[in-house]
Amino acid sequence: RVLRELKRMTKEHESLGHLVKLLQTVPGIGFVTAVLLVTELVDMDRFKRLEDLASFVGLAPSVHQSDERSYSRGLTKRQHKELRSRLIESAWVAVRKDPVLTMKFGKLSQRMNKKKAIIRIAKKLLSRIRSVWQTQKPYVYGVIE
Repeated sequence: RVLRELKRMTKEHESLGHLVKLLQTVPGIGFVTAVLLVTELVDMDRFKRLEDLASFVGLAPSVHQSDERSYSRGLTKRQHKELRSRLIESAWVAVRKDPVLTMKFGKLSQRMNKKKAIIRIAKKLLSRIRSVWQTQKPYVYGVIE
């Protein structure tokens, strides 16, 4: 019932429906994830840099600094729980569909744990989502030569 209502709302509001369809061109992003992105992020212009967006979602590293030393402690605890988990799930799908992301994941997996590698892919996917949103153009799959 809720899914039917969401589909009806996206049809009624043309700009919302257009953006949802654009985001669905990104590999791994389905209807529900696209609607979640649009409703939670609202306006992409409020994030000046990718790092600001990644921090909001929860894909930024937790850093502890003292004097001149800096320690990285994995992902930050501050997060948008639903968005972060959806993006990580989407990254697993995108790795199977997009050849460039598949290659990047393979290289990252050689030097680190696969769970850490998929976090990096999720951040790369977030960058691509941001690009599609800002340019208002459909996602184009990368080609490996």
